[in-house]
Amino acid sequence: MATSARIATLLAAVAVGLACRATVTTREPAPIVLGAVYNLTGRQAQLDVPSAQGARLAVEEVNRAGGLLGRPVQLVLEDGRSETAIVAERTADLLDRFPAVPALIGLSDADMVLAAATVASQRQRLFLTSGATSPHLPAQVPGPLYLACFGDNVQAAAAAEWAVQDLSARTAAVVFDASSSTARLLHGYFQTRFSELGGRVRWVRSFTRDDLSALGRPPLPKADFVFLAAADPEQALAAVLRLREAGVTAPILGGDAFDALDPWSEHPELTGIYFTTHAYLGADSAAPKLIAFRESYGRAFPESAPDAFAALGYDAARLAMAAIARAGNADPREVLRALGEIQGFEGVTGTIGYPAGSRIPLKTVTVLAIEAGKRRLVRQLLPSHVPPP
Repeated sequence: MATSARIATLLAAVAVGLACRATVTTREPAPIVLGAVYNLTGRQAQLDVPSAQGARLAVEEVNRAGGLLGRPVQLVLEDGRSETAIVAERTADLLDRFPAVPALIGLSDADMVLAAATVASQRQRLFLTSGATSPHLPAQVPGPLYLACFGDNVQAAAAAEWAVQDLSARTAAVVFDASSSTARLLHGYFQTRFSELGGRVRWVRSFTRDDLSALGRPPLPKADFVFLAAADPEQALAAVLRLREAGVTAPILGGDAFDALDPWSEHPELTGIYFTTHAYLGADSAAPKLIAFRESYGRAFPESAPDAFAALGYDAARLAMAAIARAGNADPREVLRALGEIQGFEGVTGTIGYPAGSRIPLKTVTVLAIEAGKRRLVRQLLPSHVPPP
């Protein structure tokens, strides 16, 4: 009996030991943290909220497929409130709370990106902007700053070439927001390329966010079309309305700051409005990858339809995770190196790759029209010549 008791005791001890070892081996691996800074409130929210939702969708899809490098991915999202000081503060706070984060993504405005990327660069962390299109950004933040979107020089060149080829335009008027660095760059690149194509700019006027009066003052010399460089969708709509009220009937052509659904849907009377952007996500799009993204986004966010900025956020998050996968680990230095080596990445907004020495991808540009408050695909093109940054 004593021997049987000892055997029973031994078996019980073994069972306890096995149970303890099983508990240890089933512990969930620590997540890979991907940082994201977007303006979820304030004037930039119309662009950044869709982008943040696209990034969330990308991370959710990766986690449903088993995670990254055998680990789940955690998206830590901060709201910059459309103020550069708060953007910088929230970026620093994110890096303080998650010092092992290998990369950050986000933002759709150059000034906002400068605030965030400067902080990230000081911590030697990759910052991949999903929607800020200034080609000056990599030089302004030496080191780990990349664009997932095309540069303003690319979309401005595409706008000029499309106007000459499709509108048969030979003269243009230019209006721009002088308080926005993005708008100042955009109209400058446009004028350069339009002039190279033999076009003539007949008049130029600037305005500011708080004062659109210059757009309504006569005389307004006639031109084949007006190129309008605005900072965000709300401002773009206000400037278009002011020009139409002032008697300007010519087509109005803008950049990706026009790309939001809500402002235009409330003005079905507007016609002759065109703009360059990153992708067309309309229900009538025939591209399989755009259809798949639209359906996936609709399931995740049934209260809203995706636009190009939603696709940019999705692509930026997937691109950052692709760099982590290529690096084989979450070491920030290895991830930064791996991103620069990526070529032929198939994104919703186009094929992404970085030419040697460049941190800006060369991507096709989409031209859309606004008719009766709805967007319509006009054309996609890669400009034949792009002004240098």
